[in-house]
Amino acid sequence: MRRFRFLIGLAVTAIVAAAGGVWAAGPALAAGPTATFVKTADWGSGWEGKYTITNGGPTTITGWRIEFDLPAGTALGSYWDALVTTSGQHVTATNRDYNGTLAPGASVSFGFLGNGSGAPLNCRLNGAPCGGGTPGPNPTPTSPPGPTAPPTTPPTTTPPGAGALPRHFLTGYWHNFDNPAVELRLRDVPAEYDLIAVAFAEATGTPGAVGFGIDPGLSASLGSYTDAQFAADVQTLHARGKKVIISVGGETGRVAVNDAASATTFADSVHALIQRYGFDGVDIDLENGLNPTYMAQALRSLRAKVGSGLIITMAPQTIDMQSTSASYFKLALDIRDILTVVHTQFYNSGSMLGCDQSFAYAQGSVNFLTALACLQLENGLRPDQVALGLPAGPGAAGGGVVAPALVNQALDCLARATNCGSFRPPRTYPGIRGAMTWSINWDVSNGNAFARTVKPHLGTLP
Repeated sequence: MRRFRFLIGLAVTAIVAAAGGVWAAGPALAAGPTATFVKTADWGSGWEGKYTITNGGPTTITGWRIEFDLPAGTALGSYWDALVTTSGQHVTATNRDYNGTLAPGASVSFGFLGNGSGAPLNCRLNGAPCGGGTPGPNPTPTSPPGPTAPPTTPPTTTPPGAGALPRHFLTGYWHNFDNPAVELRLRDVPAEYDLIAVAFAEATGTPGAVGFGIDPGLSASLGSYTDAQFAADVQTLHARGKKVIISVGGETGRVAVNDAASATTFADSVHALIQRYGFDGVDIDLENGLNPTYMAQALRSLRAKVGSGLIITMAPQTIDMQSTSASYFKLALDIRDILTVVHTQFYNSGSMLGCDQSFAYAQGSVNFLTALACLQLENGLRPDQVALGLPAGPGAAGGGVVAPALVNQALDCLARATNCGSFRPPRTYPGIRGAMTWSINWDVSNGNAFARTVKPHLGTLP
């Protein structure tokens, strides 16, 4: 985030529906590789499902392929932890590079969303029945193709760590430094903001450790603002139903978590800040590189200390979310089970490829926002884990500043396929989480136009 002066055993055929909705296949009894399916959530018109592949054999598996059919009236939505292709109602899912090897006794899972009340049929694992057995010819799907209209990705269950955050919410960054934007005490953050990210916790010199205190220059500009007053302001915002998190890094941040020891130190130091100031979680905004393995370790350790209410957000730059092999994208996928939301900085980036991978879209356009958000939505992140990050107006960024109404237009395109530009996503994502801006201070400097335009619109989304 810029702070310069202007981001699947019994065979699946034995699956039965339980009264009330959520149900699961029985456990594997046969030796050898098996795959079991379970619905992890069901809201009537759709569901979230998971296949778990287990290596019950004596040798290591170095790759897996799950094939199944969906009955007529049921369509595939978004998915994660697998590469998925469809042909009519037939679905094929193969491992990703990071979860294809299973030692004897090991298991991996991948998940996806289904639209409709049906469930997977005719499951095959590497050409054999998913409940174990001898490989044979894959069954031929008998179901006719589904509807030709783009499928809709329904909302999932409440995401981890979201607490009392709204279904669609607005995030803003608050400056703990003095620059040409308006200086604000934390309690003076406008009411439109639901999640306030305090920028920033800084490296202390000890690998992995971060610290925070009110910046002396900011304190002087505000006529004295102390750590104690700031902590009291956090509680004031809590009383208003807001969430406050500490953001780590920023454009000039040099926080490094590159081994197990620094991962432990990071978790301990952030936990100490949470205890001292009352923060609800942490935002990872490291613009100078991160190690996804050890940062994932650090964040899981922190969550173990704080509990399931911990909010975890990320603010990668646009380039960081162009490929699932990029460190930020890999981190997001690796911690998807505990991740609250990714606020990608869709600015200061120039032109970038979208999920169609056929055209470089120019920043500052609805096509740029929708095509690049689509990259995340179609490659493993749930809609409720994706938000659009934009500057709050003139002075807030070097490029990519857009009118707040264009942010609303992009949200409409992603949530309900209206107000799109020439790029149209392959499906709708009504669970799209919301928007973020850099920053609250710059927004106030520009007449609160971002918050006053985007926040009311979030309430109109499905």
